[in-house]
Amino acid sequence: MATQKKIATVSLLSEKISRAKAMVFVDYRGLKHKQMEELRKLLKNVGAEFTVAKNRLMKRALGKEVKFTDTTATLFAYADEVSPIKELLKFFKTAGAGKPKAGILGTSVLSEADVTRLAALPTRNVLLAQLVGQLRAPIQGFHYALSWNINKFVWALGAVKEKKTT
Repeated sequence: MATQKKIATVSLLSEKISRAKAMVFVDYRGLKHKQMEELRKLLKNVGAEFTVAKNRLMKRALGKEVKFTDTTATLFAYADEVSPIKELLKFFKTAGAGKPKAGILGTSVLSEADVTRLAALPTRNVLLAQLVGQLRAPIQGFHYALSWNINKFVWALGAVKEKKTT
């Protein structure tokens, strides 16, 4: 029976799903309430949200036929896709409880192994910095190649100057 509270929960979950760039479904068994609050604060700092909802309501909000078993919580990543997942798995490792079940990245469904592999990727900022470094390398090499002859000429003039002054 659909109560007003359940309808509101499904609409809230649907809104979160539409805003999220990535979602990870996790088994949070073993985490204490204080740890859950700490995890929520940690994830909020990286632009994500950690929500526990009934499996049936989450299925309805997704609108897809997904199979959830046991307790399931959802990580909604709004800003960056990878950073929240990294933080979540790092938190689970230090807490000694919890594990990913599956995930959704854009329109792709991810398995547990895919989520773990995604968490191993560098963050967006690191990847952008690597790209800039790769783009800058040929230009920097060209600059050094052009300036090498000028530098040799300046060093030779300096050596001649030293020789004449002594």
